[in-house]
Amino acid sequence: MSAPVPNPGILDIHAYVGGEAHAPGASRLIRLASNEGALGPSPKAVAAYQAVAGQMHRYPDGGSKALRAGLGRRFGLDAERIVCGNGSDDVLQLLTRAYAGTGDEVLHTVHGFAIYPISARFAGATPVAAPETNLKTDVDALLARVTPRTRVVFIANPNNPTGSYLNRDELRRLHAGLPENVLLVIDAAYAEYVDAPDYTDGSDLVDEFSNVVMTRTFSKIFALGGLRLGWAYCPAAVADVLNRVRGPFNVASSAQAAGLAALEDVKFLEKSRRHNAQVREWFVGQVRELGLVVHPSVANFVLISFAEQKGDRANAEGARLLLKSRGILVRQVGSYGLPHCLRVTIGLEDEMREVVAGLADWVAGK
Repeated sequence: MSAPVPNPGILDIHAYVGGEAHAPGASRLIRLASNEGALGPSPKAVAAYQAVAGQMHRYPDGGSKALRAGLGRRFGLDAERIVCGNGSDDVLQLLTRAYAGTGDEVLHTVHGFAIYPISARFAGATPVAAPETNLKTDVDALLARVTPRTRVVFIANPNNPTGSYLNRDELRRLHAGLPENVLLVIDAAYAEYVDAPDYTDGSDLVDEFSNVVMTRTFSKIFALGGLRLGWAYCPAAVADVLNRVRGPFNVASSAQAAGLAALEDVKFLEKSRRHNAQVREWFVGQVRELGLVVHPSVANFVLISFAEQKGDRANAEGARLLLKSRGILVRQVGSYGLPHCLRVTIGLEDEMREVVAGLADWVAGK
């Protein structure tokens, strides 16, 4: 007897592998591999989570109405066009399956978030990767790869794992070059960290055009990764489609309550933003003094290149293993086509000092 056969493309998927979370033998674990919020969640979010514990036998609000209203207030958006999901990758996969299928193409950048090609193959579509220029999205390269089969274009802005971003004009130029039947999805998971004056999260494009969606997450600056909470801001027609295909209770009550409380704790949000900017600047300066290449980043992580180092220890793997031996977990990004790089999340100040000390020893050959 033959076994059930999965749909075409499924077995071509390379399963997503998250950042390491264990270092056997380490007396202290410093987790800097998954871009989690350095300060943890808002105390108000924790209290809100605990307050609903006694109601876990009740189904959640299937429409996340209070949370969507809070998002609308916080970001000045139309709450009726917000759709919440079980993490932003849930929303990204729903968008792909709703708008792309067998024979279609899904376009992304070569160093873009790994969920894009996974979502494409899950939908039966073909992922197409466009090259980047200096680890930044190349608008012309993307547009050159648009074909009549293109249905969805994913842009992470800022991009993970490179930390680079497209400015407002570049993003608009990308959209202007796309056919009207192609959906542009702007994945703005790290938007809250960006203070560049020429940056946009893409919500202005959503308000202007019928083929742009912006997605966001509570897993980064709001530090609610364990609750799986994300959302999309859409044209009305796209929101209607997502609400037809999403799970009827796809966001837990605890996630909705904690997310709303986190949104309303503006002081804690600003504290997290300031911490990231200050510690990132210090850390980048320290690592560059060691002679390592650190690529510019506007997010809560930096990408360090070891390609220019010499000798047998001239590789990211050696540096990663040395750090791991000290209980410091960072991300080697070979799966993103950057095996010579380490992505390091910005953590607490004392944690980053230990990273600097470890890298200094690696450079010295210890």
